[in-house]
Amino acid sequence: MPNWIFPIAETAQRELLLFSAIWLLIGAIDDLCVDAIWAVRRLYRKIAFYWHRPPMTVDELPAKSGPGLIAVLIPAWGEAAVIGAMLGNCTRSWANSGCAYRIYVGCYPNDPHTSAAVILAAKRNPVIRLVLVDHMGPTTKADCLNRLWRALRADEIAGDYTAKAIVLHDAEDAVHADELRVFDRLLAIGGAVQLPVIPVRTKSSRWISGHYCDEFAEAHGKNMVVREAIGASLPLAGVACAIERNLMGRLAIMNGGDPFDPNSLTEDYELGMRIGAAGGRTIMARILDNNGRLVGTRSCFPDTLASSVRQKTRWLTGIALAGWDRLGWNGNLAQIWMLLQDRRSILAAIVLSAAYACIFLTAMLTVTEAQGAYQPKPLPPTLIVLLWCNAAFLFWRLCVRAGFVAALYGPKEALLSIPRSVMTNIIAIMAARRACINYARHCFGTPLRWDKTSHHIVPASWVRPE
Repeated sequence: MPNWIFPIAETAQRELLLFSAIWLLIGAIDDLCVDAIWAVRRLYRKIAFYWHRPPMTVDELPAKSGPGLIAVLIPAWGEAAVIGAMLGNCTRSWANSGCAYRIYVGCYPNDPHTSAAVILAAKRNPVIRLVLVDHMGPTTKADCLNRLWRALRADEIAGDYTAKAIVLHDAEDAVHADELRVFDRLLAIGGAVQLPVIPVRTKSSRWISGHYCDEFAEAHGKNMVVREAIGASLPLAGVACAIERNLMGRLAIMNGGDPFDPNSLTEDYELGMRIGAAGGRTIMARILDNNGRLVGTRSCFPDTLASSVRQKTRWLTGIALAGWDRLGWNGNLAQIWMLLQDRRSILAAIVLSAAYACIFLTAMLTVTEAQGAYQPKPLPPTLIVLLWCNAAFLFWRLCVRAGFVAALYGPKEALLSIPRSVMTNIIAIMAARRACINYARHCFGTPLRWDKTSHHIVPASWVRPE
């Protein structure tokens, strides 16, 4: 290697080190503020409410919101492998819920295998209804959900009734038996309810599938709780969430007749933001059933690198890029802070890329120094202090995430979450690059499409008790 490369590498290392260290410190302080709010809230509730009695279980929740039908909307494209098992699990799980419900499944004319699976399930249980989208697919999930909304409205008009709640699910979800009961009781208090999403790691994908366990354990165990506590709008997850029917109707009127924007890739996130903007309240419900298990929806997430990057690309495009244009920066100070948290993903990917490049250059310069080929200058004292601060914050961040993972999945997964953070960062960097390219193409006229990822149903033997 020629000697003139080493000074260039050293200069690049110093610049990347300063850039990444400053932004990592800013991000770490931001995350620490969220940690502090969560800790203070938890301590307050422990002293004020749970000092003499444990938290309420499902049976101790307030009375039902009254009679009425709960409509479950499930958009489906290319889900023939999982939709039948998912629908069967829903009807079995909710058989003794005491809630009247109907399941609307949206399919496309050019996806006959999924439609056939839904028809077979509907023959076994009449609460299931197949709804065909009136054009070829795939479009966006929002477009499919709008068709399901119109089918529900037609049933309401024909039957002279109004449903009391809209529940959203995906075709691969494993629902909890008490889900509808929680929705039915809490919707009398808030306009929308979100249950935790509990990813189930596939046995063959410890690192890729497993990193979703880490992210959702912290996001739905801490971040969403903090958002609710400070009065910011809660983004819905698109699954395991319920919206009061009249509130959904108002959102539809405000949106020109349909509640979802067909041009959106993250219709669930935007729906949650719009509920908050309309004055609605969303409850993040972390409720235990009578067996001490968390009531939530279990789901298998992508377990390959390519499929995970595709899914994260859709999330980043819809939230960090398109969300900036579509939702703006409206709301109070708490809401703007949470929007900054949501939209910092692209910048975070750039900072992470710079940090990993800096690690590579540092390793190269260390080797050349050991071989006596080049003697780099020592780092400035200020930069060394900055690096030590970031190291301390990194240790704290890994411990916090491991703690939330341990609470939901046990100590083994908590330990795995530490090395899995590297995989999380790699997927984030790859997805950010792809999201920027896709959004640039969209700005020049390419329509947004449903970038489908293959799904697995959750086998009962994979579901571990918390």
